[in-house]
Amino acid sequence: MRIFYCGDIVGRSGREVVVDNLARIREEYKIDVMIVNVENAAHGFGATPGICREILAKGADVLVLGNHFLNRREIIPFLDECKTIVRPANIPSGNPGRGYAIYELTDGRKILIIQVLGRLFMEAVDCPVQAVDEILHQNMLKRQVDAIFVDIHAEATSEKLALGYYLDGRVSCVAGTHTHVPTADARVLPRGTAYISDVGMCGDYNSVLGFEVTAPINRLCRRYVDDRLTPANGPGTLFGIFVETDDKTGLAKEIKQVKI
Repeated sequence: MRIFYCGDIVGRSGREVVVDNLARIREEYKIDVMIVNVENAAHGFGATPGICREILAKGADVLVLGNHFLNRREIIPFLDECKTIVRPANIPSGNPGRGYAIYELTDGRKILIIQVLGRLFMEAVDCPVQAVDEILHQNMLKRQVDAIFVDIHAEATSEKLALGYYLDGRVSCVAGTHTHVPTADARVLPRGTAYISDVGMCGDYNSVLGFEVTAPINRLCRRYVDDRLTPANGPGTLFGIFVETDDKTGLAKEIKQVKI
């Protein structure tokens, strides 16, 4: 199975560069499943139903969110309505939406997409390991599904790495998001799971994590936190990963970092 994952979309620049390139990526890499992170797509915080529908219409198969999944109130009913959008799995029960989705290809193959939040330097959430284990107990690789993709939306690289090694050999890929800075450690772990600490973002890289630099500089220099973060609107860059799995085992044959 050939999987492509676009990192966190940040603002209009990120939306435009993703929408403009999804069809090209699908054709060039012969993609079976296109996954896009829309965590910061709506002016830098959360997503709206309109944005989600546009990205799905332009070629995404599954969308994932992150810690800002409830920042836009209008997304709440959409999380229950749309079967191809995934919010974090390790949050208190009773929240709208679902922490995983199973996407079926036209040829009958199935991929399980899971997202969890990290706990180091993040708001309090449930254990990500327990959340993943509960889902995998009912959806094992090469039994119920043909591939498993896990997004860990977290601050700490150590936490992402630990989850990667914990799941090595049990899932197809563990991809880190949230910090918006692409890391150079894309590789296949010893037991066959593709891994990267952070995919990076889709947005204007002439910025601070996709936001105009003034407010972050004020926070750095004067601890002045009243400035509102505003997405940078220069030309967007897309960072993503391409992962190919072995249909016999469901494990990774290759992971490649992609920059457009």
